[in-house]
Amino acid sequence: MTVDDLTHGAHAPATKDVRPAPGVSLRTRGGARSRRRVSGWVVLVVVGAAALLMIFPFWIAVINGFKPSAEYIQDGPMSLPSRLDLSTLVTFWRGVDFNGKLLNSVIISGSVALIAALLSLLSAFAIGIGRIKGRVWILAVFMVAFTIPQEALVYPLFVLTRDLGLYDTLPGVIIILAVLQSAFGTYMLSSVLGAFPREVLEAARIDGASRRQILGRIVFPLTRPTLSVLVTFFFIWTWNDFFLPLILLPSAANQTVSVSLGALSGQYTSDPTALAAASLAGFLPALVFFLVFQRTLMRGVNLGAVK
Repeated sequence: MTVDDLTHGAHAPATKDVRPAPGVSLRTRGGARSRRRVSGWVVLVVVGAAALLMIFPFWIAVINGFKPSAEYIQDGPMSLPSRLDLSTLVTFWRGVDFNGKLLNSVIISGSVALIAALLSLLSAFAIGIGRIKGRVWILAVFMVAFTIPQEALVYPLFVLTRDLGLYDTLPGVIIILAVLQSAFGTYMLSSVLGAFPREVLEAARIDGASRRQILGRIVFPLTRPTLSVLVTFFFIWTWNDFFLPLILLPSAANQTVSVSLGALSGQYTSDPTALAAASLAGFLPALVFFLVFQRTLMRGVNLGAVK
């Protein structure tokens, strides 16, 4: 044994093999893998069952909307139609002037979605980036605003629209729904703009950019995915809104799709195929809109999750 061996042995750290036994490690890993596999199958089964429960009403409306009345009476609602019968759908479409109802819903929903998104952006810009005083209390007011039920607001809104000459008009409903929807949009965008990089804003101010230029050239392009999500949500929410259009649009010429379907449900109780055709005509436009903007919606949601 040399001196170097003694020196290295004196200074070498004492090591100890603490690795678990190979059998125990394999059993542990195998058990964890099997538990993950079982939990994955459970989640898949639950999600599949929930999807079937949600799709089932649409499936019933589709197969009965194109089914003759005699075949419905003979075979029941669960049977597939032997042939596609469009007569019930065409009769309903022409009988209630569904083109006019569809146009009203598109005008109201599209206008509310765009105006509410614009109001949300302007308000959130002032609160999140402008850092106005009392921003916490203002956000609390917005949070309370979009949680108030519509039933508590219907009488003041009725009196307001009547006194302003906006009762039973599309602009009156558009203004009211846009303001109500913008409360949620302001609350959501304020948290996004509150975390906006201050260095970018300071660099823009040093370069001489005004607040309008900062909003239009910096903030708006970066928040466009979030705004697209808000526009999609606002459109679908407004399309499905029933209570306020029912109260503020009493005339048949200004009715929306949801109101017309609610008014006709009693009329077509004795004809289930006509009621199924009316339901089919009601939810198909919203479904088409969602499918068209699905990629934009998912891109905005994923971008928000990454941020």
